[in-house]
Amino acid sequence: MATIGVQAMMLKDNFAAVGAFETLRAVSEIGYHAVEISQIPMTPANVAELSRARTELGMDIASLSASLSTMPGRPGESLTEGFDKIVSDAKTLNTSMVRIGMLPFEAMASMDAVLEFCDATNAMAARLNDEGIGLYYHNHHIEFAKYDGTLLLDIIAERAPLMGLEIDVHWVQRGGLDPVITLKKYGERVSMVHLKDYRIGQIPPTAFEALAAGDHAAFMAAFTGVVQFAEVGEGNLDFAAIIDASEEIGARYLLVEQDEHYGRTPLECLQTSYDNLVALGYGHLF
Repeated sequence: MATIGVQAMMLKDNFAAVGAFETLRAVSEIGYHAVEISQIPMTPANVAELSRARTELGMDIASLSASLSTMPGRPGESLTEGFDKIVSDAKTLNTSMVRIGMLPFEAMASMDAVLEFCDATNAMAARLNDEGIGLYYHNHHIEFAKYDGTLLLDIIAERAPLMGLEIDVHWVQRGGLDPVITLKKYGERVSMVHLKDYRIGQIPPTAFEALAAGDHAAFMAAFTGVVQFAEVGEGNLDFAAIIDASEEIGARYLLVEQDEHYGRTPLECLQTSYDNLVALGYGHLF
């Protein structure tokens, strides 16, 4: 049975303000008992608080995040430079999954760069497998570009067969594909799913003010920019079908995430997602 949890990226300001333990206490009070760690510095203090959250709150650490190698301008640990520490943290926190959150910027430049990334990640997945840890790749929309008729995500999946997948349903939708069909397509390669809704917002008043002032370009930017992230159940995705498909393929964790909050706090957003998922009949997965 899958477990619904939280992607910690959306809580990074909370972690910085009150610490890992108090943040996860608030998360557990809503009703979530699993968390994927992302964009949270894995300092000794934070690792200790995450371990305490496991013990005292029953918080399951679903996975840790790392890049393949250090990306300029992006914080976080890399498997190339910090392999032993990442493995140690994973074992301390009793997690058997590490995920790469996105394609490195430099790998977006050419197919040769993509293939080089795939070969390196496949070798890294083999190293992690020797430690009892699986490596997973998280998609955005860019992976649904086609190269000679083949989706980039298919190229990555074929070239790095030892690496599993973490499917983000919002980015699948934004990439022009159906999330349910996509989950079933990749099947048992998928151990984690990001539950993130896809909402079409309203054109803001400022856009109409720009239009009245003759700024057609500003209006059109607002017109094309109405796609939003949303609390689960507050957008247009069919989460009953998505969750049922995720369970059907054997996904272990379904992680609620929302990249932008539009004036709400992350905890408010997580409460809404929780309430909507319970109303849909999935309270038993928390």
